[in-house]
Amino acid sequence: MPYDSHKIQHEPETACTTSAELGLLRFMTCGSVDDGKSTFIGRLLWDSKLVLDDQLTSLESESKRVGTQQGDIDYALLVDGLQAEREQGITIDVAYRFFSTGKRKFVVADTPGHEQYTRNMATGASTVDLAVLMIDARKGVLTQTKRHSFILSLLGVKHIVLAINKMDLVDYSEEQFDSIQFEYASFRASLEFENVEAIPISALHGDNLLNRSANMPWYEGPTIMSYLETVNIKQDVTARPFRMPVQWVNRPHLDFRGFSGTIVSGAVLPGDSVVVPSSGKTSTVERIVTFDGDVERGVAGQAVTVTLTDEIDVSRGEVLSDPRARPDFADQFEAKLIWMHEEPLFPGRHYLLKMGFQTRTAQVSALKYKVNINTLEHLATKTLELNEVGICNFSLDHPVSFDAYQDNRETGSFILIDRYTNGTIAAGMIDFALRRAHNIHWQSVDIHKAARAKLKGQKPFILWFTGLSGAGKSSIANLVEKKLHSLGHHTYLLDGDNVRHGLNRDLGFTDADRVENIRRVAETAKLMVDAGLIVLVSFISPFRSERQMARTMVEDNEFLEVFIDTPLEVCERRDVKGLYKKARAGEVKNFTGIDSPYERPEHAEVIIDGSKDTAEQAALTIFDELDRKRLLSSD
Repeated sequence: MPYDSHKIQHEPETACTTSAELGLLRFMTCGSVDDGKSTFIGRLLWDSKLVLDDQLTSLESESKRVGTQQGDIDYALLVDGLQAEREQGITIDVAYRFFSTGKRKFVVADTPGHEQYTRNMATGASTVDLAVLMIDARKGVLTQTKRHSFILSLLGVKHIVLAINKMDLVDYSEEQFDSIQFEYASFRASLEFENVEAIPISALHGDNLLNRSANMPWYEGPTIMSYLETVNIKQDVTARPFRMPVQWVNRPHLDFRGFSGTIVSGAVLPGDSVVVPSSGKTSTVERIVTFDGDVERGVAGQAVTVTLTDEIDVSRGEVLSDPRARPDFADQFEAKLIWMHEEPLFPGRHYLLKMGFQTRTAQVSALKYKVNINTLEHLATKTLELNEVGICNFSLDHPVSFDAYQDNRETGSFILIDRYTNGTIAAGMIDFALRRAHNIHWQSVDIHKAARAKLKGQKPFILWFTGLSGAGKSSIANLVEKKLHSLGHHTYLLDGDNVRHGLNRDLGFTDADRVENIRRVAETAKLMVDAGLIVLVSFISPFRSERQMARTMVEDNEFLEVFIDTPLEVCERRDVKGLYKKARAGEVKNFTGIDSPYERPEHAEVIIDGSKDTAEQAALTIFDELDRKRLLSSD
């Protein structure tokens, strides 16, 4: 009988039932482009007689219109649902299919093979128990085969079916099959797979999918379906420590206060102790409430509302946990990172890190190395490019609760989000909290910023001058500082060239070095503001993200961005230092405005027309803004 996908997708689980007890297997297909992933799934559904009549009619029509099999049934079209996929003959998105046999229920994810869609493949791999890794028997192990294998290992997939496909195109050669097996075994030796089962198949003709192939009598192992139906996936999440990220605080009326979320591991009963890692406060579970009423046991996978016997502070994003096996709670950790964006990773740049229902500002404080996908060699690097994988140290603005990814996928994984586009740019898997995170604490001091500022009789703030080289930043900043000094204010000017003679002398002019250059300067300016000073910062600072980072380091009304808006052609005519001439001649690389970008400010407090205004006029404009904001008054 054709399967009922709606029934399978929504069939409820009882409170004491796990996926293992139901026989549910979540698996995915992956591999290089054109290795036959979609054809494999389509043929598997077809041979299992799991294709509905209306699907069959549509498939026959579509096979004639856009199929790749000269009018014969194109099984890949059962899976490739997007119009762009059908026209190009590739898989772009992650396609999920739900089906069952007499022995097991399945959720299969068909993931894209193109390198540019590695992020989609990683998304599919994050929730599966097993992966069917497709290899074209004619081509053998490719770079994308290795890339997907490495990502599968990173994401904790332990079981691999090495489906060596298109055996019909190599005359069902046992020697070719053995050669590919040996090549892959050499590569995967250092990857953390528990089991790799190699099976020779022809997805197009159905060889070794459901039934043993007469074309390969030399193969004596299982077929694809028999292996999927019987493979033992030992993953009892209920045996792990209890974790429930709080999605929201449920308070419908004054007499009820519960904490709602999905239990991601372990189990909990009324009377059990739980802890809030951020505060260390413990309490006892009073009730476990579901839509259908109270239950006597909550298990992994269930959405519940937990009430406690004590009125302790629990907020959205907190992780209710077993006090006997607490998660880490720290603001620094090491993690593996899969970079998924065209713009590279810049250590020191601020990103948003989302873990469960917690979102924090984070930066890569150290990029230890990246991994060569072909050799698994560790390579020194300053950035990560699209689809590269690196090992990084992270620093967050506030501590978060987490486990090591190998112990708990749900509480050990995160994504990075671009602060401007709000797009997902990377996926991470935590290895461990940095030991120094537990050894470093804020030291309480009696003399604070307000006391220092009062002694100086002024309000501390940052004047951040930005613009192209030659725009006039340093001249204007110098004049503004002289005027402030003459009025009795305590100031300090941080100039780009001067700082590179000392604090930043180890940095070059790549984008990554520019990001680190501004990070250090912003941290220095923050300390000076804390000392009660008025700080003038004169740097090209070409990227909005770093200027925004500097702004967020201090309080509201303590940061003014001054954009010296001087056109490139004017800056080149001035060329006081001769740098533009060298840049045009190729003697200076990564020069802002020539071969490195400058991102114009969008919300600068002061904009100076550097092609028209003199330094004196610019200084007066800046002082007018300072007066308007009452920053020069001591009250």
